[in-house]
Amino acid sequence: MDKALETMIKNMPEKTGKPLEEWLEILAKENFDKHGVAVKFLKSEHGVTHGFANTIVTLWRQDDSSEQDLVREQYRGKEALIPLYEKLIAIVASFGDDVVITPKKTSVSLIRKNQFALIKPATKTRMDLGLKLKDIEIQGRLASSGPFGTMCTHRILLNDVADLDDEVIKWLALAYEKSV
Repeated sequence: MDKALETMIKNMPEKTGKPLEEWLEILAKENFDKHGVAVKFLKSEHGVTHGFANTIVTLWRQDDSSEQDLVREQYRGKEALIPLYEKLIAIVASFGDDVVITPKKTSVSLIRKNQFALIKPATKTRMDLGLKLKDIEIQGRLASSGPFGTMCTHRILLNDVADLDDEVIKWLALAYEKSV
């Protein structure tokens, strides 16, 4: 996400009266098939300026279907890992409302100000959790970054929801805290 878009989203509650999530919920209740019609609706019915209305509609159109499709494709043939993925997302969401979850073709980036973690279904039975933890030694379940290279400094191998123990949550929370 570029800086201008990040700034616009950050300023949205003050400038429009609602955070992006609420605008997305409002649009989800409507049945707009055209971008311009949705923009006009936000402008006329809610008094949103053109720039914000256009951004909200653009993000709304990208939001659900494409992100869900990306995640669905990542876990095709690896469905046993979906409960693990969902639990990880729930844990990260509990850290704060400043987490941006960004599905990509083969992984999901977890971003605060910067990316702090990466979730990747590595095999049919294993998920890799990449973490950015500069100046932290490899220890316990915290291994070298492996295939993540420079995207992450460490990784933790996860096979089951039970693997999301206090140690994993501690490392994930620390990566989140360091990403300011």
